[in-house]
Amino acid sequence: MRRTLPRLLCLSALALLGACAAQAPTSSALPSIYLPLASDSAHIDVEAARDMISSYRRNRGAPPLAVDPELQRLAEAEAAAMALADRPSQAQTVKAAVQRLGYADVNANLSAGYHTLAEAFSGWRESKPHDATMLDPRATKMGIATAYAPGSKYKVYWALLTAQ
Repeated sequence: MRRTLPRLLCLSALALLGACAAQAPTSSALPSIYLPLASDSAHIDVEAARDMISSYRRNRGAPPLAVDPELQRLAEAEAAAMALADRPSQAQTVKAAVQRLGYADVNANLSAGYHTLAEAFSGWRESKPHDATMLDPRATKMGIATAYAPGSKYKVYWALLTAQ
């Protein structure tokens, strides 16, 4: 019995560890803000992005943003164009194009290299011009998109457009 008990305890512990390993979280268990966007099949969770940015804005006294279908299409087109060109665009050019469509107080965060929404949000908060785009109190609408460029050193291109 003295020899059997330690073996049973050891086997029980190994079985318990095996059960824990079998239940390890998968990538689908991760919140969407942490999912990698550096693949052809990856897509940004627009609602999660809106909620994250709106919460950040509310905590700083700015109103929440609503996803605008036209700004969303423009953000998608801009992200795709940057990925195709393999370089970020100039914000002034994009802002002028959006203003010509009738939007006021247009801002743009155009960037590359962030592989998750959490990384992009964090990087934008640390950059004064990007942070100002997210916190502009006049903004009421937004569009946000990513595009994947597998051959690029950046891999993921980002476009966040805000406007009134």
